[in-house]
Amino acid sequence: MRTVCKWIQCVAVVWVFALPAWSQSSPGRDIGGGAADIGKGPVKGAGSAARGAAKGTGDLVTLHPVSAVGAVGKGAAGAGKDVTVGAVKGTGKIAKGVGKAFGKIF
Repeated sequence: MRTVCKWIQCVAVVWVFALPAWSQSSPGRDIGGGAADIGKGPVKGAGSAARGAAKGTGDLVTLHPVSAVGAVGKGAAGAGKDVTVGAVKGTGKIAKGVGKAFGKIF
């Protein structure tokens, strides 16, 4: 029984010290994640624009021109927001990764 308790204590101590190291990301992972975020922005933006255009077309066909203009405008605004958010988040992650990489060198 004592052997089992000592083994559990050893595992617990290793876990406590190893967990913070696992939760930190490497510079390469930060840079890669940033590039992915920059790439996701335009894709989400295209989805927003397409959704707005589709809703606008549907409203125009059903003779609701004011709603159609609003839907297209909302889609365009959503597209711009998505592209901007993706670019800003990605740039921030890349800068964080580059900073970590320089920190390891120096």
